[in-house]
Amino acid sequence: MPDLAAAIGRALGGVLDPEIRKPITELDMVGDVVVDAAGNATVGVKLTIVGCPAADTIERDVRAATAAVPGVTGVEVEVSVMSRDERRALTEKLRGGRAARAQQFGPDSLTTVYAVTSGKGGVGKSTLTANLAVALAERGLRVGIVDADVHGFSIPGILGLVDENGNAPRPTRVDDMILPPVAYGVKVVSIGMFVDSPSAAVAWRGPMLHRTIQQFLGDVFFGDLDILLLDLPPGTGDVAISVGQLLPNAEVLVVTTPQPAAADVAERSGVVARQTGQRVAGVIENMAGLPQPDGSMLELFGSGGGAEVARRLSAGQDSPVPLLASVPLSIALRAGGDAGAPIVVTDPADPAAAAIRSIADHLATRGRGLSGRKLGLSVS
Repeated sequence: MPDLAAAIGRALGGVLDPEIRKPITELDMVGDVVVDAAGNATVGVKLTIVGCPAADTIERDVRAATAAVPGVTGVEVEVSVMSRDERRALTEKLRGGRAARAQQFGPDSLTTVYAVTSGKGGVGKSTLTANLAVALAERGLRVGIVDADVHGFSIPGILGLVDENGNAPRPTRVDDMILPPVAYGVKVVSIGMFVDSPSAAVAWRGPMLHRTIQQFLGDVFFGDLDILLLDLPPGTGDVAISVGQLLPNAEVLVVTTPQPAAADVAERSGVVARQTGQRVAGVIENMAGLPQPDGSMLELFGSGGGAEVARRLSAGQDSPVPLLASVPLSIALRAGGDAGAPIVVTDPADPAAAAIRSIADHLATRGRGLSGRKLGLSVS
């Protein structure tokens, strides 16, 4: 029954590989589709690797999509694995002509890259990065996170990408291509996915740190992202310098707390970013006060630090650096980070969630500009 087989093929175009986030028909993962006279359909599915962690999800979705086609009375899914040549063809297709291990987010990329920085630790930078990424993904954007805080990785835990023992999942590898796990619609890579235990200490110096960031940007297949967020370690050390070298087109979001001492230090991270050619897109003030039952705000860490950092970083610039938001202290925000449940999803009405979502609204409407970008077009 060729017409019914063709209808099944079209229906399978709506089944996405949960890791690559593309239709399995586009990835050449669908084999033979055979339908007998009684309407029983047999669908061949070719997984990328043996032990593919998405196998059960793909088989379930293929079965459901096939069964929903009018005229199908039964479904059998035959699962196999791609050959070496088929995997090679797949990785070449996904790279779109880009060489293996080539940097994906250079000046010609249409992805907007934000490096989230802070002058000191303990300001909630990682929690803000994770929640901001989820809020952006909720707006229909394709979002990725590189957890560049190699020594203090925490993004997998904040996004719930850990088991009961705190271990993050190992990314799937297709030949030399790494497929990042997905949480809340966000593609994530972290050194925490490659260590033996969540308590493992990563004691690396500059060259190893640079190589790690380089591999994350070259070996990990993020696909066509709208926004990539990098959660940088605090300070102005090796990783910040490497990111400046590898991604001079990145923009910087500076996170600070309200206290003047933190503002002094936060300013330095913006200054270093500018020294490597990056632009400061805005300042985020975190822990900006604790809302009280009577509507007042208890300013545990003082006030005005975010505005002061924005003012200082605006000096001598063509356009002022905005204070994007003041995020209040929130027990729910802290608890969500510990539980792996971002507050922008679990409690969007919380004042901290509302502030983060306002930042997402601002960044989501900036769009991806074509000015100065190479489009790969030629005139014949």
